[in-house]
Amino acid sequence: PGSAATGAAGSAEATGVLAADTTAAVTLPPVGTGFDYQLGGASPVPARAGIVVRDSTDEPAADAYGICYVNGFQTQPGETWPDDLLVQGDDGPLVDPNWDDEYILDTSTAQKRTAIAARQATAVDRCADAGFQAVEFDNLDSWYRSAGALDADDALALATLLVDHAHDRGLAVAQKNTTDIGSRGRDEAGFDFAIAEECDRWSECADYTAVYGPHVLDVEYTDDLLDTAEEACARILALEPAPRAIVRDRDLVPASEDAYAYAAC
Repeated sequence: PGSAATGAAGSAEATGVLAADTTAAVTLPPVGTGFDYQLGGASPVPARAGIVVRDSTDEPAADAYGICYVNGFQTQPGETWPDDLLVQGDDGPLVDPNWDDEYILDTSTAQKRTAIAARQATAVDRCADAGFQAVEFDNLDSWYRSAGALDADDALALATLLVDHAHDRGLAVAQKNTTDIGSRGRDEAGFDFAIAEECDRWSECADYTAVYGPHVLDVEYTDDLLDTAEEACARILALEPAPRAIVRDRDLVPASEDAYAYAAC
């Protein structure tokens, strides 16, 4: 996974195609087009958005490059996982403090990582069979919420298994958040591009583009901007290369709901 063939460097920037060290080639999200992040429910595709991210339980948007969301390192709400695959605290499985219906998956041993990857392969297969071109695995940084039970090495070891299977199914794979690992996500796990949340808010956009070049998608949220959406976009677009960026409502609700917000930089 550490070869240039499985990263976003080299000729991939020109062609958008990666000859991965697997049984299938994968195609990067196209440059020169915008995107939308529709995890709260499918909406009509905004004008000039050629890339759409949707949940693995949704269908990909027609006539757009589809990225499939999978909660790779925590449980999805309502899902039941074996206790031995969850990080345990004094009072039972550890819960994400920001999402009280998501438990932290225990990536601490090779045996557990293999079992987790096997379960997550079902979601990856669903993405591929539905016609998505890429997948993002959320909560790569779950070790920060593990009360010391996990570390970055554990996360990257599981990420490698997840990426390998996704590549086998012909899917490009996004590193979701987490600049603290530098280029290790690309070089060790084999991530092909990045999806960031609030990289302007936390002054991290250049950290992502230093690794993935123009292959970075960023979502800023209306409830926690540094100033205005226009000023956020101006800062992002001043970078070279610049991420593709949008500003959305925090809950990513469908366009039919009053709380919906979408602006493309």
